[in-house]
Amino acid sequence: MARFFQPKKKTQIDTKHQSMKVEKLDHQGVGIAYSSGKPVFIEGALPNEQVLVQLTESKSKYARANLIKVQTSSDERVKPFCPHYEQCGGCNLQHLEESAQLKYKQQALSGLMRKFAGQTLELASPITGESLGYRRRARVSVMLDKKTRKLQFGFRRKQSKQIVTVTNCPVLDSDLNAMLPGLYQLLQGFSHQEAIGHVELVKGDNTKVIVLRHLKPLSSKEQQQLENFASDNQATLYLMPQTDRLDLVLGEEANYQEVGATIPFAPNNFIQVNQVVNQKMVAQALDWLELESTDHILDLFCGLGNFSLPIAKQVQSVIGVEGVEAMVEKASQNAHLNLIDNVSFYQANLEQDMSSMAWASKKFDKILLDPARAGASGIVDQLANLGARRVVYVSCNPATLARDSQSLLEQGYQLQKLGMLDMFPHTGHLESMALFVMGSAK
Repeated sequence: MARFFQPKKKTQIDTKHQSMKVEKLDHQGVGIAYSSGKPVFIEGALPNEQVLVQLTESKSKYARANLIKVQTSSDERVKPFCPHYEQCGGCNLQHLEESAQLKYKQQALSGLMRKFAGQTLELASPITGESLGYRRRARVSVMLDKKTRKLQFGFRRKQSKQIVTVTNCPVLDSDLNAMLPGLYQLLQGFSHQEAIGHVELVKGDNTKVIVLRHLKPLSSKEQQQLENFASDNQATLYLMPQTDRLDLVLGEEANYQEVGATIPFAPNNFIQVNQVVNQKMVAQALDWLELESTDHILDLFCGLGNFSLPIAKQVQSVIGVEGVEAMVEKASQNAHLNLIDNVSFYQANLEQDMSSMAWASKKFDKILLDPARAGASGIVDQLANLGARRVVYVSCNPATLARDSQSLLEQGYQLQKLGMLDMFPHTGHLESMALFVMGSAK
């Protein structure tokens, strides 16, 4: 008997405005209320608030809703300081008082570690920095509106591909922020505005960097205008005619200082957005590792040597491993620049078995790892085999830290310290650091 496909009927969402009581925030800073036992996620709502909402999505296990009105306001609610806050998708917690932001982020970290790793531990004091002007890099979206023929220049709207025009961003480094109005005005005069991809702005210790992604060649006049703008602002200028090509047009390569090491970087290299918090993070990692002059250290996901180079100044040897070959080459150059000869960098796929790697045949006293948001699944299962007594795990995703912690605990490590790093104030994003010690070792 033939069977014919019958599509399931879509569940009709009740779009009538509803009043709900917000119970808590999730680990991304979104308010959670409950309707008939099902969690409803409400962006912009705070715990203990009574809010009027409109459902936008309803699944069997959860729902999402837009915040229509705050009926009873939390004592922790404050007026956002940025005039673009309601539209711009860059920040999502400006409506929450700063000390409360730290409190909820710490609660989120503790809750995830307790739920998924079964660990309850008093947190170390959070690492914090300035809450304004802290971003030393930003990608400014540029798009020509097809209807109005006006150039949009700024950041993506919340949950949208549309762009909010922004020429003053309070969380951007003041030197970078000061260039926004002039850049916007300059680009409005370009002949092929639809061929402008984006603008990357980066702040080094020695220079500011402007990168223009363009899909069509610039005229000689337009390039000269860009060069004049960069020169007037004492900035380095790169052009990016292709996604894998950077042309240095004017100025010098940027660098930053990290615990006695100078770390040059290209604008497409990864560096931490918040320099002050990064410096404190590196210092805490070195302290938690309890480095000794005879130590052999392994730094996984090492990047440009953000941790490797400062560590190398205090120990016998360091091996840094990174998945991107270009970063490995750059880290090696950075070590040479700093006259550091006891560190070696290798490229490897850190999602695969590393036992066959020459560097993995060695034993290490201590290990540091700083993976991307996906975590260190796979390689984290192999750490005990390398003999390390102490492991410091720096994480940009508490969910994957909690997951990977299970493996370390099963290998015999004990979670000894845990702390939150507020790398991105006024957002739900949090970074963290955990110290694992083998057995009862201190």
